[in-house]
Amino acid sequence: MNLFARITQQFNDSIHAKQNAMEAVAPGIAHAAEVTLRALLEEHKILACGSGASAAEAQRFAAAMLSRFELARPGLPAIALNTDGAALTAIAEDSGYEAVFARQVTALGAPGDILLAIATGNAPAGILQAVQAAHDRDMTVVALTGGVDSGELADLLINQDVEIRVPAASAARIREVQVLVIHCLCDLIDYQLLGQET
Repeated sequence: MNLFARITQQFNDSIHAKQNAMEAVAPGIAHAAEVTLRALLEEHKILACGSGASAAEAQRFAAAMLSRFELARPGLPAIALNTDGAALTAIAEDSGYEAVFARQVTALGAPGDILLAIATGNAPAGILQAVQAAHDRDMTVVALTGGVDSGELADLLINQDVEIRVPAASAARIREVQVLVIHCLCDLIDYQLLGQET
């Protein structure tokens, strides 16, 4: 297979993953957008976390909330918990790496806030502890997951939580769909707030 054919295959695989996921994830995206908007209107905030490539998606979401997605609007309160290197390393040194998000959720989270937890497959211990800490703080969890089975993370979710699971096997395809899910969330929040088409 030549390079052009491999590029074409990557594009086609990504398109198919998005098409296959659309019906599965759309209800969760709509529900998550409603829950998140309600929290924002009640002056709560969103804490987002992910490990590895998922950390970048947590930052992408927080940046779109704080600055803007596609429409100009006032900033919305969102914090990516994986961005403060000093806090992350201090917590990891004192409490272990598994506690880096949970410790921040406990310190910064408040009842009514949202935790956006992102994982492509089996969630690492740090994400699982963050979800438990969010529940201890009476927060709602929006979990972006992927794969055939969400594993331990899905088992931790309770009635008020929302899981948006991308039904794909490839981590790359899951991440690509999760980027689109994040863009949909941002768009729906803006649409509900502003009532404008982009």
